[in-house]
Amino acid sequence: MTRLFNDPTAFADEALEGFAAAHRRWVRSVTGGVVRAGGTPDGEVAVVVGGGSGHYPAFSGLVGRGLAHGAAVGNVFASPSAQQIRSVARAAHGGAGVLLMYGNYAGDVLHFGQAAERLAGEGVEVRTLAVTDDISSAGPGQPAERRGIAGDLPVFKAAAAAAEEGLPLDEVLRTAEHANARTRSFGIAFSGCTLPGAGHPLFTVPEGRMAVGLGIHGEPGIGEEPLPTADEAARLLVSTLLKELPDDVPTPEGARTAVILNGLGSVKYEELFVVYRTVAALLADAGVEIVEPEVGELVTSFDMAGVSLTLTWLDDRLERLWRAPADAPAHRKGALEAPAAASGPREEEADDTAAVPPASEESREAAATVLTALRALAGTVDEHVEELGRIDAVAGDGDHGIGMQRGSTAAHRAAAEALALGAGAGTVLTRAADAWADRAGGTSGALWGTILRALGTALGDQDAPTASRVADGVTEASAGVRRLGGAETGDKTMVDALVPFADTLADAVAAGEPLTGAWDRAATAAGSAAAATAELLPRKGRARPHAEKSLGTPDAGAHSLALITRAVHGVLHHDH
Repeated sequence: MTRLFNDPTAFADEALEGFAAAHRRWVRSVTGGVVRAGGTPDGEVAVVVGGGSGHYPAFSGLVGRGLAHGAAVGNVFASPSAQQIRSVARAAHGGAGVLLMYGNYAGDVLHFGQAAERLAGEGVEVRTLAVTDDISSAGPGQPAERRGIAGDLPVFKAAAAAAEEGLPLDEVLRTAEHANARTRSFGIAFSGCTLPGAGHPLFTVPEGRMAVGLGIHGEPGIGEEPLPTADEAARLLVSTLLKELPDDVPTPEGARTAVILNGLGSVKYEELFVVYRTVAALLADAGVEIVEPEVGELVTSFDMAGVSLTLTWLDDRLERLWRAPADAPAHRKGALEAPAAASGPREEEADDTAAVPPASEESREAAATVLTALRALAGTVDEHVEELGRIDAVAGDGDHGIGMQRGSTAAHRAAAEALALGAGAGTVLTRAADAWADRAGGTSGALWGTILRALGTALGDQDAPTASRVADGVTEASAGVRRLGGAETGDKTMVDALVPFADTLADAVAAGEPLTGAWDRAATAAGSAAAATAELLPRKGRARPHAEKSLGTPDAGAHSLALITRAVHGVLHHDH
């Protein structure tokens, strides 16, 4: 378990601060993460990687010459927010565009996608790529559904080495896509990981058993098997990966591969070497030529006891990029020439959060009610945080409660600060939206940021809020969440509760019912719909590969939304 921490909610920020202090030769801190200490050479594509904390050396440890130009780092097991990613990308940008790279998780896809849109709107040429190397998370016919694990390293390195060769952005992207298509990973674990401040691990493995094919956030694997010897573990890892070769690698005989035997957190290096001796022998028996193998911790999961094996099948170009020199805090090889000239550290954007737009007296009065509602929302999340985590852990990674708690607490704090500055209802909500997305990260952070921003846009800062404006905002929130997340009713997500809530509210308001009564009806509809998700099989998100495990348990996102809508009704009822 994680023993050394102060405030668990500050763990990721404090860890990043300490990392940057310890590695000043390689990196400097910027809002949202780190960039190369010497900057990006002018005219070179910037490769910006990122993901949640808890996976060191990924992602901050991979920033340096020959590897990433910057890393956006989110909270524990939560994607960085779009604002964090945008900040790091702007600081790393060398004038030739930015390639954003991350593991294929819903929250990362949402936040990196939003950041790319914002950067493009500011005139920065940007591309994105999600690493999809984990063969246990989807079948060979569904490569886009696979999550990214330790294959991050060879794919990131191929892109970064291509950028250092001076290739243009689209060529760097094509190189990364080629490396990703030729990378496969598979993992096993013997015990779960415990997050800072948590009293128990995210998941457990029965004594004498191992979880097969699990994810790096504790997502359940594809099954359990008896605890193996080191040689048995090696045979399982190698045989599983040799069963699925890339389309353009017809046979392992005569093929070359970069090999990564990755420790997930508490398997010691000596244990990894015992396993690797058999991995190397088995690959040699299959006729595979191993090129510059890596044995150690490359993508971890706090204190998870487990290992993963990654094979990147090389051609001449990928081999050259894999062998290329690199100098980052956690990955070094070869010798680098003197660095190319860079324009030096780029200025970060000024913080303009202190100023608020002018607001009418009516809107400021409504903002006080909004703040009370956000306080009730945060209190409800605090009350149910363990329950939400337990529900999420049935088929997911168990961090929904923690993420919701981080987001709702930050949203309430930002709203209080905005109200103290004289903000109206719209600005209070949009500031709360940005804070929620920024601090929670993950899928729920992006979606709740969308919900609060839609409400803020509908209410504005001038007119007194009406039931119709509120209903319009909720309707737009429902549409925005579906656009952003790609889910529809029946997929077993938050949408299953949000759509009936929005539709019922709109219908009741259109029929002339006051907001308090209409909200009551809508909250009841949301609660019923959330409960009904227990009978659904998930078709989106991390729970999808383990759909059958979630039968009988409601979706955590739908359940939390229903709880929140009922808590907000209490505020509206009291206010009226």
